[in-house]
Amino acid sequence: MKKTLMLISMALGLTAIFGSAMAEHVTSLRGTNDLDIGSNSVVIRHVQQDQEPITRDYVQQPPLVPHKIEGYRINLKFNKCLSCHSWKNYKKARATKISQTHFADRDENVLANVSARRYFCTQCHVPQMDATPLIENEFQPVQAIR
Repeated sequence: MKKTLMLISMALGLTAIFGSAMAEHVTSLRGTNDLDIGSNSVVIRHVQQDQEPITRDYVQQPPLVPHKIEGYRINLKFNKCLSCHSWKNYKKARATKISQTHFADRDENVLANVSARRYFCTQCHVPQMDATPLIENEFQPVQAIR
């Protein structure tokens, strides 16, 4: 038992030593700047105004949000998105209603309300933006879904 504990502690120690040595070679997209350098200058991207949604690039891609969502409150007691996109309000708001998939739990049981795993919309849905990619991208969507 003591030998096992000693071997485990040695393995963890070696992992920490080699892990920190390897981390020194990792480079960031922001370059060599520390996180606090330039933190006062926030870059606000141009969020496109209400418009037609951008076409999805792959099957099961969450739709992009075609409007601004800055200031939308989503917490355990309130979800601003549901004020327009719920099944109760979508017609009046002329919005897309949320999918039936949002009413199933992890065991595929159908619920009366939005599932807790689908309640926080911005985990999957983000505003569409007119922004240049951070890195070169050669992704091509599957032609079968177009």
